[in-house]
Amino acid sequence: MIPEARQRLRSGATLLNDLRLFSVHPRRQLNVSRPLLGRAAAPRPRPRERVEIPGLEPITYGARSHYVPGLAKPVYPRWEMGHKDPRFYRSPPHQQMALYKEKACYLFNQRTSILEGVRQALWLTKTKQTTGLPSQLLSLAESSANQIADQDERVMNVIKHARFWEMTEMEPPQENYCSTLLHSLLQLCSSLQASHPVLGKRMLAEKYSLTASWNRGEDLFQVRGQNGLLLSSTTPLPPLADRQEVEETENHVLETFYPVSPTIDLQTTHLYSPDRMTTGFCGDYPYPHAHTLYFPEGVDRRNRLRPPQLRAKMIMFCFANALARAHTLYGAAPQTLDQPVCVQAVATDGQNLQLAFFQLNTTDLQHHHGVKNQVSTGRAGRLIDRRHVL
Repeated sequence: MIPEARQRLRSGATLLNDLRLFSVHPRRQLNVSRPLLGRAAAPRPRPRERVEIPGLEPITYGARSHYVPGLAKPVYPRWEMGHKDPRFYRSPPHQQMALYKEKACYLFNQRTSILEGVRQALWLTKTKQTTGLPSQLLSLAESSANQIADQDERVMNVIKHARFWEMTEMEPPQENYCSTLLHSLLQLCSSLQASHPVLGKRMLAEKYSLTASWNRGEDLFQVRGQNGLLLSSTTPLPPLADRQEVEETENHVLETFYPVSPTIDLQTTHLYSPDRMTTGFCGDYPYPHAHTLYFPEGVDRRNRLRPPQLRAKMIMFCFANALARAHTLYGAAPQTLDQPVCVQAVATDGQNLQLAFFQLNTTDLQHHHGVKNQVSTGRAGRLIDRRHVL
């Protein structure tokens, strides 16, 4: 064999051996930084526990200005600068803060996923549930005066826009098409303003902060945080249940889920204001009444709720908005409201629609007896069939 050909074959064999090594270690690449290789950083060693013996002073190497083996590390007082710099701010311990309380408070926020779902939300809000939407709402939806011209076709175009036309991926991410679908449907509903002038007296708000506090039994509960979109109005929603139906709720017995605690999966905090009530808007806001809450479920990829937990979230935030508004109208004293406060909610994951109508009848929530609040829940059906989309 020609010597040059023999040398080339040997060099080719060497390359094949190198390729086998790379196939055995596919993630071993020298030109890739450490985080991309998926290697976790080594945990930091725990600081050594400092032991103080009364009457003995430790010998440190502070006077020598350099490290000396065998001598203790000196402890210097914290240096305080002459001015306040937020970059170097250190919060004091919780026990030294002004809002610290010995009694714990249980929080419900936009990321809470309670174990018992709707049953737990009904117990926390002292509410009686009715399956199915009220007949008044169904009649409004079926009325031809409230429908859009070529409604089915335009809704189908909205769905196609959210699923196909806006994205270039084969399977668009849920956090994108869910928000697009909801905003497009709201824009489609706003086209009825010419025939329904009352739509011009409503305002859509996003990322507003809500706080509502109430006592249930011996525990204190709060709803805090943001809940998506809020459609507020200059006039309140009319109640759907008359006075007789409200009085009949006194005989309703709330369902319990013993031995599971009603406070399960709720965040515990000792920093709170027990009388904190805010709707998230100033007192002179021209649209003070909460009308409809919209929950685009799936926008937060790290926190997606199952349908029972999503319906529980709808009930809790409808209740919190109604309670904060009732506190503004009727004061902080627990009472049965002469004029109930109503809030409705719509939630979607991009495929299904969940509907709820909440009516706050009482703010006396500490005891189980007496008048209960009311909520009606239902499903509007499936918007998209994934088998036909993929």
